[in-house]
Amino acid sequence: MKNNTPLSPRPLRHLCDAQRRVLTTAQLRAHGVSSAETNERCRPGGPWQQVLPGVVMLHAGPPTTEERLHAVLLYAGRGPRGGKGPGVPAQPGAESPHRPVYTEAVVTGPAALTLHGFTEGPALFGVERIDVLVPRSRRLRSTGCARLLRTPALPLPQYVAGLPVAPAARAVADTVAEMTDPDRVRRLLTEAVRDGHCEPAAVVRELTQARLLGLPHVVDAVDALLAEGRGVAEDRLYRMVRDFGLPDPVWNVDLRLPGGPHLGGLDAYWPEEGVAVELDTRAPRQDEDALWAEYARKRETLERLGITVVHITPHKLREAVEQQAAVVRTALMAAGDRDPAAYVVVLPR
Repeated sequence: MKNNTPLSPRPLRHLCDAQRRVLTTAQLRAHGVSSAETNERCRPGGPWQQVLPGVVMLHAGPPTTEERLHAVLLYAGRGPRGGKGPGVPAQPGAESPHRPVYTEAVVTGPAALTLHGFTEGPALFGVERIDVLVPRSRRLRSTGCARLLRTPALPLPQYVAGLPVAPAARAVADTVAEMTDPDRVRRLLTEAVRDGHCEPAAVVRELTQARLLGLPHVVDAVDALLAEGRGVAEDRLYRMVRDFGLPDPVWNVDLRLPGGPHLGGLDAYWPEEGVAVELDTRAPRQDEDALWAEYARKRETLERLGITVVHITPHKLREAVEQQAAVVRTALMAAGDRDPAAYVVVLPR
């Protein structure tokens, strides 16, 4: 007669509190609890309850949000890394108590936004329903609090409170897919950029891949998002010049040849040195090729006139501002070794 009970049951002490309270039936067998005993304890009025198929909560009463998250990941994923399958336990201590790795399952949508610290998305949907990304090949169905979103490729997760969570931009796109109110979509996208959760280009990229940019209320919100992103990037550029002691430029100007054509707008310009800074806030939209061609044309024209153009992305201003300040400083210092730039007319933009 086959016996599923291991000779040496695994102790529970290596698991975090939520893991101790929520286990799969396979994990319970690995800990020495037979299927019959699990069924008995999960009977109506019993001390345990089955919260999802094959997932048991080891106490009565409603689950906490943390318990629901662990339960959904156990249901949707392949279990913590270290075992050879759902029914084969890992060695004791193989899982980090702070970062259990659930393979092939990533939390997204409003629940992911909650873990990232958003307020707008969770305020709309709460976290009673938990969206989780799984590979397209998985045959599981959505049930209970778990809604499975199949995807051809899982995003690289970020770990928040030990849970695999979709990057903020992907979680925003998956949340927007369920929204129809233009004002609320706009507030969510604005919060994503204003509070530094992600860059505008990353959000637009995810919305594009989700084929949401054809929806009028999303297009309008994206326009507001890009304006918000430019404002945030401009503030960072102002702080960079001030904090790193760079000479004051003239801000937000248009350049023209005397009596000639318009050369283009610049975010910062040092006329004496012939150095310009332009924020590269392009986003991967349908007009990407046209925008890039315009950037390249303007840069080539200005450099033929002896003006050095430094392109800075919002991401670099946030993640590597000291390096960007050094690039601008180097361009300013090198001005003395170059021929003077052609005379141009500087106008406010």
